Amino acid sequence: MDPEAKKTALRMIPYGLYVLTSATNDGRISAAAVNWVTQTSFKPPLVVVGVKADSLAHSLIEESGIFALNVLGKGQGGLAFAFFKPVEREGQTIGGEPFHSGSTGAPLLDNAPAFVECKVVQILKHGDHSAIVGEVVDAGVCQQPAGRADEATLWLKDLGEKVFYGG
Repeated sequence: MDPEAKKTALRMIPYGLYVLTSATNDGRISAAAVNWVTQTSFKPPLVVVGVKADSLAHSLIEESGIFALNVLGKGQGGLAFAFFKPVEREGQTIGGEPFHSGSTGAPLLDNAPAFVECKVVQILKHGDHSAIVGEVVDAGVCQQPAGRADEATLWLKDLGEKVFYGG
């Protein structure tokens, strides 16, 4: 296989950007920018997210059995970049961003236009990322999109010509 062709072909899959959050009963929380996300079922509503296997987010999701996807909107590139690196909780902020706990206990970013909260259904461990399947148990829209909902989402390509993940 031509490694450059593989990389280019895989990078042709479009990605939105999200901040994945989780929390444990003892108050530990994690937040990380992710982009390998897709809906996989209507009934029940299921999503799958790719999570780096050796990350804090992965271990907290495994422990708690819950996570939230905070959808990032157009113009929130700075927020995406803030969560590309490890962040810490300070009171009711994480990485400097205010949050509140959702119905599952997962942190919901106050400035995200939408969120989905999930309970873990299955974790498929293979490779350097796991595919975590979650059933959507709550969702909300904090900023109604003006047009198509998918056009309101920040896309990885919106961050610039040299920003890629994967391949």
